[in-house]
Amino acid sequence: MAQDYSARHLQVLEGLEAVRKRPGMYIGSTDSRGLMHCLWEIIDNAVDEALGGHGDRIEVILHEDSSVEVRDVARGIPVDIEPRTGLSGVEVVFTKLHAGGKFGGGSYAASGGLHGVGASVVNALSARLDVEVDRGGKTYGMSFRRGEPGTFGDGRSAPSPESPFTPFERSSELAVVGKARRGVTGTRIRYWADPQIFIKNARFEYDELIARARQTAFLVPGLTMVIRDERRLPDTPGADGPHEEVFAYSGGITEYAEYLAPDAAVTDVWRLQGTGSFTETVPVLDERGHMVSREVQRECEVDVAVRWGTGYDTTLRSFVNIITTPKGGTHVAGFDQALMKVFRKQLEVNARRLKVGNDKVDKDDITAGMTAVVTVRLAEPQFEGQTKEVLGTSAVRAIVSRVVETELSARLTSTHRGDKAQASLLLEKVVSEMKSRISARQHKETQRRKNALESSSLPAKLADCRSNDTERSELFIVEGDSALGTAKLARSSDYQALLPIRGKILNVQKASVSDMLSNAECASIIQVIGAGSGRTFDVDIARYGKVIIMTDADVDGAHIRTLLLTLFFRYMRPLVQAGRVYAAMPPLHRIEVAGGRGGKEYIYTYTEAEMRRTVAALQKKGRTVKQPLQRYKGLGEMDADQLAETTMDPRHRTLRRITLADAARADEVFELLMGTNVAPRKDFIVDSAHELDRERIDA
Repeated sequence: MAQDYSARHLQVLEGLEAVRKRPGMYIGSTDSRGLMHCLWEIIDNAVDEALGGHGDRIEVILHEDSSVEVRDVARGIPVDIEPRTGLSGVEVVFTKLHAGGKFGGGSYAASGGLHGVGASVVNALSARLDVEVDRGGKTYGMSFRRGEPGTFGDGRSAPSPESPFTPFERSSELAVVGKARRGVTGTRIRYWADPQIFIKNARFEYDELIARARQTAFLVPGLTMVIRDERRLPDTPGADGPHEEVFAYSGGITEYAEYLAPDAAVTDVWRLQGTGSFTETVPVLDERGHMVSREVQRECEVDVAVRWGTGYDTTLRSFVNIITTPKGGTHVAGFDQALMKVFRKQLEVNARRLKVGNDKVDKDDITAGMTAVVTVRLAEPQFEGQTKEVLGTSAVRAIVSRVVETELSARLTSTHRGDKAQASLLLEKVVSEMKSRISARQHKETQRRKNALESSSLPAKLADCRSNDTERSELFIVEGDSALGTAKLARSSDYQALLPIRGKILNVQKASVSDMLSNAECASIIQVIGAGSGRTFDVDIARYGKVIIMTDADVDGAHIRTLLLTLFFRYMRPLVQAGRVYAAMPPLHRIEVAGGRGGKEYIYTYTEAEMRRTVAALQKKGRTVKQPLQRYKGLGEMDADQLAETTMDPRHRTLRRITLADAARADEVFELLMGTNVAPRKDFIVDSAHELDRERIDA
């Protein structure tokens, strides 16, 4: 068989067959990510119309029958006959690959769609797709089954991909299905993803859709995005009924940068705008339909919103014609190049005042605490692949770099009082970051040369362990000296270390870095773990394999645990990401059960519900339960044997691992619960008050 290989073994896939045979080539995957990519293709077509000034409202509806519908009030897909194919514009768009109005024909100055495959790919991968177009006072309609045009016999029942289907045989028909009001134009597309293509558990992610809709509304000022979820899925806002969210912003990317910024401001949001032109050799269709190469003049619009805050995290979003480019490209490279050039020049000019010395500023020093939205608009940008994650148009780099360099230099050298003060603070922050990086590197090198016995700078209150094996060692952060005394007797000093803290530590979400470092408790924790903090944190040199937060099982204990987790999340996040931070689970109750011959048995329970179930089960068996039950108010009420058996001994204890599945969502929650802005927290408490179980209040 291997020898017998000739031209008859070759397959030529025609039209949409190629898409169904190799869907991953067009949408990346056939799981939820691919399903969402199909939806973006349809939404982006509607957004391109709004970007061109046609239409100001887009609605996305997630129907209960697993279909999704996208509505716009733009120009509507052309319904007249396309002369080369003899098909209506609607059928060309949905059945022909590389067909559309975005190949330089003048319909779109800048668009997210480029390859003319988006709508046809979605059609090919749908069990059913219905499209309706309002144009010229009429409503035109057409249906497709897995890319093939025809009619569905729905009868009186709701439209379904399971309805009888009759394909068109001799010629296709774009039917007039109703009347449209005078002057009203637009498109409605509803489709059911094909279960033969997508995996069983693929579904539209509501949170991702909301984030994309909000982002699009920021990028296209004046556009209203409406998301409606009618699926009633559990654990979604629409679980109890249809849920609708509307997004509309007039501030553009300035407002977007303010929304993304996670920290207090050092500078205002600076808008850096400009244009540049370049020539490009591209193949175009001539009057006879032949492809010829011509040089064309392109215009590139650059629009950047950037601000710096007090934190050290960097938030960067980049877009080309409102299409997000998560892996960057030439526009981001140009932005980075300009940042380095401008700041190095400004630090050189102000070297004496800022006490820069001979050190060189690094990119990480500049981008610490920076939030930036980088957007460019140009006709027919070159992307790497249909998923459009990386911009490849080389000329854009120089244009973005020149615009950012010019505008940012003007800001940093401005004589305006407000700009001058902000520029001074920003340069001081960059120099501070640079010195912190160099100091941390030197400290790290020094630490690597030391062994555990040589280190004498650890806090006196640390009860360290004897083992130097990081994988095996554990650090218990315990609440108060009373718990420390019991824990010392309960621990295995070979591999379990204890660090007591006094009550509630500083809320680092509200505090500055300097306030955090000057706080004795926070500084002790960072010092004992020994891996640095913030941007310089190195999880590989942490002194302990597990960090276990052991607080009382009451409201105050929960608050202390939250404050400690805020410290870890904000300044030692890699430790959380590595799954090395835990919360101990001390019991709430001890149930004493009478045994035979005067013996006693002790059972520990960890929740109120578990205690009730256990007592009921024991009484049902005829066992005698001593009343009242012992309710532990704190760790100090336990003796060493009880604490070891229930909370510290690896053979019997239960630990709760702290995970970080969604960093962005976690960041939002920490900012809501622990941040400086009080009003959203008050709203959250008021809105969630009905979920409180009054019996859980220990009063």
